[in-house]
Order: sequence, then C-alpha cells, then structure tokens
Amino acid sequence: MKILITGSTGLVGSALVQDLQRAGHTVCRLVRPNTAAEARGGAQGFDVHWDPATGELGGAAVGADAVINLAGAPVASGRWAPERKQLLVSSRVETTRALVNALSRMAASPRVLVSASGIGYYGSCDDRILTEDSPLGGDFLAELGQKWEAEASKAEALGIRVVRARLGVILSKRGGALPMMMRPIRLGVGGRIGSGRQWMSWIALEDVIGILRFAIENGEVRGAVNVVSPQPLRNLEFTAALAKALHRRAFCPAPAFLLRLLLGEMADAVLLSSQRALPAQLEKFGYHFLYPNLPAALAAVLS
Repeated sequence: MKILITGSTGLVGSALVQDLQRAGHTVCRLVRPNTAAEARGGAQGFDVHWDPATGELGGAAVGADAVINLAGAPVASGRWAPERKQLLVSSRVETTRALVNALSRMAASPRVLVSASGIGYYGSCDDRILTEDSPLGGDFLAELGQKWEAEASKAEALGIRVVRARLGVILSKRGGALPMMMRPIRLGVGGRIGSGRQWMSWIALEDVIGILRFAIENGEVRGAVNVVSPQPLRNLEFTAALAKALHRRAFCPAPAFLLRLLLGEMADAVLLSSQRALPAQLEKFGYHFLYPNLPAALAAVLS
C-alpha cells in the first residue's frame, strides 16, 4: 500500500514509518516547509510537501491507499498558558481540517484515514469503566478530543473509512511519559502521583504500531477505537511495577497540591485524571496484543 503519514517525526510516527517500510509498504511523510532534514529521518521513505496553512499537498500524494494522521504538539511539554492551549488546538484541529480538505481535492480518495485522538476524550472518570461508547468528558482535553475527531470524521462524506484512534499512555524508552516517570525512581525520589488511586490506561509502543497497521488493513474497523491494553492499573500499582522493573523502590509520592502549583490545569488533566479505558473494539475485531500485561510490557520496553 501507499500510505501518507502526518506527524512522522514524533514518537509514534518515526517507529511507524520504519515498521511499514519493513512490511513492504510505500511510506510518504507529509512534511511541513520548515521541517529540518535531520528530523525527517534521513533517506527512509520519501517526503511529500505539506502546508497545513494553505492546504497545499504535493503531487506525490496521488494514488495513496491510506492516510495516518498523527500531527499534534505534545500535550505534557509545559504549563498550559493560553498560547500553549491554542497551539494544542491548532496543531490538531486545524491541521486535521486542512488534511481532510486536501483529501477532498484528490481525484481518487484514499480508502482509509486513521486519525489520532486520546482517551482524554472521556475526561476524568474515577473508577468508571470506559469503552468507545462512553460519553464525552467536560474538561479541556475532552473538548479538544471532540473537535479533533469531528474534523477527521468529515472524511466519511468523501467515502473514506475513518478510524479515530484514542491513544492511552504510550510506553517507550525513546519518549513520551515513561522516561519522565523513570527518572525520579532511578534517583530514589520517585513514587505514586497524588493519591495514586487514579487509573492509568497504558499501551506499549509496539502495540500502538500493531494497532495502527491493524486499523488500515482490516476494513471492518471504523469509528472510535481505544488504543489501550486490556489491563489498566491504578497509578500506585503502575508505579510499583515500574520500580520493580528498575530494581528500585518507589516510596516518595508527588503531592497533588505541589503538582497543581507547578503545572496548573495540566496537572489535573494529565497526571491526576483517572481513565479506566478498555479496548472493546479491538477485542471485538480480534486484535492480538503483544503485551497485554504491564510486567511483560516493561520487560520488553526496558530490555
């Protein structure tokens, strides 16, 4: 297949490009005009000019079978000042809108669009089990997820099958949340976050890649899909498992009041929120998880 990818330089995108190429697919990275050459991954795949501001999409995109949209500024890279929140919105909502508009101008549309979202869509839900049918939450990340997914869903009017991939906490040594969680534990000052009772819905990076491939290759998969393992854990349990994998102790909790003081709104939405999400759709369609439980996932990630 010929596959277009936005966000190809990120944690998921860079790993996905390599995996798809090993599988024999033709990968086209949609590259913004100001993306540095070293960030594009060298000679792997090839680049297609992409300017979300104008909607311009290079001619090399013609004939694509699938599109995977992973664009979006990192959520947890700093305090949510108003300008940062606007960047989080524009890099997801406006970019996805421009992408779908560009696809609408193609003579032959791709068969499928897999567009990233997040389990922040549900808001903080205490102990309630969350499936893809659970209602929208009421905080900033939920509103962002709703707008993001709404833009992707407009591709359905073009006859494109749309999969909205709601990503959980991705486990990888190369980036994301895990290195930040590992650092204080290795230094002997790590522990649970807040009360530790909030649920964490995690997923190994290898399973994220497998699920994205599953979504483009399986024509029955459509709509919202929770990209999470089938075994969510409370933060206290997750932290204990991570400390054990690192051969350390985790006895120094991070108080909620201090996190709120340092990070403001982001602390509640990202670190203290509780999402007990289950991959109901993936289990329905028969996806086989490589790492369904946390000890095995951590062993593989940290090896």
